[in-house]
Amino acid sequence: MNKLSKYTFGALLLSMVTLPAFAEETVAHATGGAGADLGFAAAITIGIAALGGAIGQGLTASAAMTGISRNPGAQGKMFVPMIIGLALIESLVIYALVIAFQLVGKI
Repeated sequence: MNKLSKYTFGALLLSMVTLPAFAEETVAHATGGAGADLGFAAAITIGIAALGGAIGQGLTASAAMTGISRNPGAQGKMFVPMIIGLALIESLVIYALVIAFQLVGKI
């Protein structure tokens, strides 16, 4: 599967997840039952954030291990930027968790 088809598949999958959520908004306001929609949004938010964070951390660690195995002398130069990158990735996941908590708090 080439890059273009991966991006196309990702965009299609993302639109399949988000478009029904926008369509449900008017139904939720008409019936007064927005609680289930916000709970679903919170679950999707933290799920996508955890998936993206796990992929990002895996790629970061993989690249660092590959670089260290090819050049063991550069371990000291790679370690600190790798740890900073992992911390920034984790902070984005924690930020998504805070957003999910705020969404659940509105129920």
